[in-house]
Amino acid sequence: MLAHAFASNPASTVGIMDTDICGPSIPKMMGVEQEAIHVSNGGWSPVWVSENLCAMSVQFMLPNRDDAVIWRGPKKNGLIKQFLMDVEWGELDFLVVDTPPGTSDEHLSVNSYLKESGVDGAVLVTTPQEVSLLD
Repeated sequence: MLAHAFASNPASTVGIMDTDICGPSIPKMMGVEQEAIHVSNGGWSPVWVSENLCAMSVQFMLPNRDDAVIWRGPKKNGLIKQFLMDVEWGELDFLVVDTPPGTSDEHLSVNSYLKESGVDGAVLVTTPQEVSLLD
């Protein structure tokens, strides 16, 4: 919803990166779950949801959308780094990062790789529900 809100301004270009590697949901939420990424000499191209909203998720790379992704830390961290360094995001005004619930490696990886990727600002959004605090 946040990515769609940012993209409601046609002058803004927005990316959404799904770092919930073992439970990717962004493609379904964005209505692009049948899409696939394209690879070029410059890197991976994200899937465009609309003219100014694009998304990247491991689900776009799976042969079968129902396949489970059972990866441990180093492999998940490597993919997150690739999402930040090897995806042709273009000039984004906003990059929304969807993370898994809890306090997992993904959060630490995103934080450390964002510094390397040249992002010049970030906003952390969390949910106030009691169940999220239990995660």
